[in-house]
Amino acid sequence: MYFILPYTKKRAKLLKVIIKPSEKNSKKIDVYDKKGNYIVSIGAYGNLDYAYYKYFYSKQYADERKRLYKKRHQKDRMVKGSPGYYADQILWT
Repeated sequence: MYFILPYTKKRAKLLKVIIKPSEKNSKKIDVYDKKGNYIVSIGAYGNLDYAYYKYFYSKQYADERKRLYKKRHQKDRMVKGSPGYYADQILWT
């Protein structure tokens, strides 16, 4: 089970969504609207994200991983409401 760090919870709150550990084995987080309606699952289970890189390594290393993530996912992270958008805004900003 994926443990959601406070940083990630704060990012979700800013987007006005609710996040919970995913019920899907291959994903980290399920995203819901304020009414509790499922929106999307994000984050590949087993891969680290910005908050985890920052916590376990360093801010400098996390920032480099973030830069590479954003470059790699440039197209899908810009489509508001898509899994890529929520992953970018919650896990990588």
